[in-house]
Amino acid sequence: MKAIICCGGMGTRLRPLTYTTPKPMLPLGNKPILEYVIRHLKRNGFTDLYLTVGYLKEQIMDYFGDGKKWGVKIQYAVEEGEAGTAGSIVPLKKWASEPFIVQMGDHLSRLDLKKMYAYHKKEGHLATVALKRTGVPLEYGIAKLDDASRIIAFEEKPIVRNFVNAGVYVFNPKIFDYIKPKEDFAKNVFPRLLSERQAIGGFVFDDYWLDIGRPSDYEKVNEMITLMEMVGEME
Repeated sequence: MKAIICCGGMGTRLRPLTYTTPKPMLPLGNKPILEYVIRHLKRNGFTDLYLTVGYLKEQIMDYFGDGKKWGVKIQYAVEEGEAGTAGSIVPLKKWASEPFIVQMGDHLSRLDLKKMYAYHKKEGHLATVALKRTGVPLEYGIAKLDDASRIIAFEEKPIVRNFVNAGVYVFNPKIFDYIKPKEDFAKNVFPRLLSERQAIGGFVFDDYWLDIGRPSDYEKVNEMITLMEMVGEME
């Protein structure tokens, strides 16, 4: 099965760490973030991979090569300037002859990709988005009103449920008809699909997922993974 990993961003939120190292290559324990992503794809049966690269691309290409060391086949699509998450995959249209996964190269996850892929094929949508279920507790109790503004119930410190776009997608090849150069999926492509009444599936999951967005997040996760590797709990 096929997957595209987006690795071309400049990682500005993680500066100064990313001035000399692309974000997917920042080390967690004894491996770069991107290696965890590739290993997870391999465990789920995705072995035909394309990496979209741009910023400091040589570090990624030199480290992973053709992917043989990890039991996968890796090819590269080099971005010209800021291509956007969606724009970066445009050159891969001919390669995508079947449904394929797109995910970011700097997220950690235990998402069941095989199950998500099977869900996508069963539902037959043009696109499926992985949605991480989260809950944010409110600090106060709330009252519920009916149409006449009468209180009908109280709820003490409820949890507000949200579904976070986890940056993992499954697409049918026809998705390329809806992508323009230098576009992002969330900002441009998905709104276009909705405006044209194309159904987007939502695959809700509760597995571990993390976007390492700030230096403090990175340092905390790195410390945790280093400790886990020391006791033999991480690959």
